[in-house]
Amino acid sequence: MGTRQPALDPRDHAPGRSPAPSFLDGLDVEAFTAELDAIASEARADMGEADLRHLRKVERIGRAASLIGLATSWIAPNPLSIFALSLGRFVRWTGVAHPVCHRGYEGVEATPRSRTGKGFAAGWRRVVDWLDWIDPDAWREEHNLQHHYRLNEEADPDLVERNLIWLRDSRLPRWLRRALVPFMAMSWKYVYYAPSTLEALARAQQRRAGGPALDPAEALRARWSERGLWSFLPVVTMRLWLRSWGPYFLLNFLVLPALFAPLGWWAVASVLINSALAEALTNTHAFVTIVPNHAGADLYRFEGRTRGRGEFYLRQIVGSANYRCGTDTVDLMSGWLNYQIEHHLWPDLSLLQYRRVQPKVRELCERHGVPYVQEGVWTRVAKTVAVMVGDVDMPVLDTTRASAREG
Repeated sequence: MGTRQPALDPRDHAPGRSPAPSFLDGLDVEAFTAELDAIASEARADMGEADLRHLRKVERIGRAASLIGLATSWIAPNPLSIFALSLGRFVRWTGVAHPVCHRGYEGVEATPRSRTGKGFAAGWRRVVDWLDWIDPDAWREEHNLQHHYRLNEEADPDLVERNLIWLRDSRLPRWLRRALVPFMAMSWKYVYYAPSTLEALARAQQRRAGGPALDPAEALRARWSERGLWSFLPVVTMRLWLRSWGPYFLLNFLVLPALFAPLGWWAVASVLINSALAEALTNTHAFVTIVPNHAGADLYRFEGRTRGRGEFYLRQIVGSANYRCGTDTVDLMSGWLNYQIEHHLWPDLSLLQYRRVQPKVRELCERHGVPYVQEGVWTRVAKTVAVMVGDVDMPVLDTTRASAREG
């Protein structure tokens, strides 16, 4: 088994620009953009009470799962409690926090303030809306802004290929690199996402306060290259404990187990064990459904900022992958990340609208010859792992031609 030599700088190992794919040659960008705009306009006009009812249904499922998990967790460590607690946490993030923080329901007049981007999980409502490892304000900055509008660029904080440079370029044998992936999957939310989102928020706050203009791409390269194999471990700070780790750890691993103290030490221990195993499961579940959305040798990386709406649309489509979709069970268990292409085109649509527009977007892409990647989730996981461990590289697409044609 061969090993890759470590790179002195991630830029030395950045994949080169790929030959221009044929779909760009005959693409009528203006017509393609206009048809996508028409789909979005129709979806926004269709938004109404049905979208809110769907959101409330998703919330009820998540809360019911959490209640079942808690109600059975004191008996003994058991798979029902573990699965139910895990599902409740997963749904709260992917089915509620994600679309609401993207302002997906603000197009409906009856939407309460608590389900708007500014009102959700704000202040004391964090306890009742979304008390997670991730700080809501940090999530809005890192995910809603920096990831969505710098997708698969060097400045994208969630660019898998760059973030895993420490593993891709390590001297570890291939089998060991692959063996590390499950451990990352079980812990990535608090080890990677919590500190990464806070770092992104800190950089943004520094920039807005008139501080030094730190290039986000340079900052991200430094983060993932200077510490070598230790890059996966977070830099622990008091801010991380106070805003991310502390509240979640206190609730799920101290307060909730302590509530069962009247039932004896066995009940307390069982709740703690079930909660810890549920955490490993929900982390893995989220990893499997989220990380493969933008990684694989059949998805593209990009250079520089987008220069027009048509180029932006194109990047979201060819830099993202969908999974199988269309039924309540599949969509719920996929966290609606199976509509990733449509979500990246229009982050402010509701979950229900993504199901409705997905066939239209796919048909449009097929008609214009634009690649539309949709595969089973485990197929995408395998392709993502290949990128993570350095078996394959992602191609870099020059989209300036599309931008020029749009202009």
